[in-house]
Amino acid sequence: MHNDWARRRLQFCTLYRVFLLRVVDLELLSADGDPTKLIGQFATIFVTISLFFTLPALLMLMGTGSFPGTEGWTPEHFFIETAMTCAGLIAVLDWEAAFPDKRDLLVLAPLPVRKSTLFLAKIAALFAAPALAVAALNIFSGVAWPFLFRSGSGGLFGVLRVWPAYWITLLVAGAFLVFAILGIQGLAANLLPRQLFLRFSAVLQAAVMCLLLIVYFVEPSLESPAALAAAQNQRILAWLPSYWFLALFNQLNGSMHPVLVPLARRAWIGLGVSALGACTALLLCYFRLMRRMVEQPDILPQTRFVSWSPRFGNSLAGAITRFTMRTLMRSRQHRMILSFYLGVGITIVVGYVKAMNRGLGSTRGTISNSFLFASILMMILTVVTLRVVASIPISLSANWIIRVTQVRSARDYHRAIRWSWLILGVAPVMASIAAFLMAASPWRPALGHFGVMFWLGILLVEICLYTFSKIPFTCSYLPGKAGIHFAFWVCVLLFIRLLHEAAELEGRLLPGLLGSVLMILIVALAAIGMRHLSASRAALTEELLFEEAYPAEITSLGLG
Repeated sequence: MHNDWARRRLQFCTLYRVFLLRVVDLELLSADGDPTKLIGQFATIFVTISLFFTLPALLMLMGTGSFPGTEGWTPEHFFIETAMTCAGLIAVLDWEAAFPDKRDLLVLAPLPVRKSTLFLAKIAALFAAPALAVAALNIFSGVAWPFLFRSGSGGLFGVLRVWPAYWITLLVAGAFLVFAILGIQGLAANLLPRQLFLRFSAVLQAAVMCLLLIVYFVEPSLESPAALAAAQNQRILAWLPSYWFLALFNQLNGSMHPVLVPLARRAWIGLGVSALGACTALLLCYFRLMRRMVEQPDILPQTRFVSWSPRFGNSLAGAITRFTMRTLMRSRQHRMILSFYLGVGITIVVGYVKAMNRGLGSTRGTISNSFLFASILMMILTVVTLRVVASIPISLSANWIIRVTQVRSARDYHRAIRWSWLILGVAPVMASIAAFLMAASPWRPALGHFGVMFWLGILLVEICLYTFSKIPFTCSYLPGKAGIHFAFWVCVLLFIRLLHEAAELEGRLLPGLLGSVLMILIVALAAIGMRHLSASRAALTEELLFEEAYPAEITSLGLG
């Protein structure tokens, strides 16, 4: 009995580590890549954010030391909502990780591993990733801020009560959102046929990703007794779980307000329903769908009555464009990354329009600065996202096919990639901008903005191509090489502000003919110059890159 328990424990620990590292797809990494570096960069971001959140709390502790009455509801709701969104995003990024896949069944089924061990290891790894993210996000703020949230009448017991109440609320709120996402996935997996679910799953994942980001940034502020008790707000409160868990925290903290009683009750009911739904969906998937996953193919050929494929330039450009397009359509991972970037862009646009209190339409013969901001941001995000996802391979086992068919020079491939990115990255954004400008803007500033965006798209493509000496979706990458923890803060602190200033400047110059022509010429010259630089670099490239590796480290012994 003891030996059986020790063996099952060893199996559980081994499978737990494997499933936890699947947050980063190991098949896409270079042979000498370390996924812990990428995970460490995200942890660094969360810890740094937590440190910044702690500074206002330290200043307040030197002053009043606590929030009087209900004034603490706003920061309490902020931290609860942030923890919920963080846990939800991690669960979406780890999409379908709790469900058995064909790789697990084919590798582990012949081994003497029980289904219960596999099930528990997957569930533990699934909840460990959001829990670690929430803990890292509150590692400093979760110590200082709860002291400000303590109940005024609790004395020493209130001080000792607030910290467990705060951390329990954060973990329970994050678990609720993870349970809800699991329940949605399990419901779709059990109701839909296997092939239809695989196609619908990526769309559902992108929708949940965008929904989480949009709700986090545009959720109305109702942190007052009057707003929570107002009859017109009851319908929207029924769809905002963050306020439920705000009430739950005050219940656990001993600072319950009468207006929070129904919301706390709803939090407990929602947690129970989501946990029951997630457990039911998981058990059904493990014991009802496992045989179906092995027996049925993941992809079925489509029946087409008319076979037609559009032509994109020459044969090489057409092949790379179609390969890129079909990869984005079929790969759930690449579509997830694409939806994340576009969801962030849409969220920033909605938040910007809300903060500036301006619409997207044109007024008095000019284009609104909100639309200028939105169009510039979406152009940048679309092209940059295409560059990011192009660095992630679709299948390393199939890369040798493309590698042995490299019969042309690297410069020809570089031209073909440029053409494909212009079609798939720049053209859709330009079509959307043109449709909006024709419907809502005067013709002179509309043509000026259209010209600026056209050359801006070309400039962005050339910048992204400058260091891209590979075929899209065919080269492995090294985790941690991108420096995500630095790029994140650069974008937060500089990018949005610079983009706002650029939109304001363009809005002032567009009404005049000279200003429009001058902007177009500046951006066009920058694009032409960048194209010359990228073409010159491509001409010096002898072979395309298919496997990234760390540079060789040579250590001198100083013997000379």
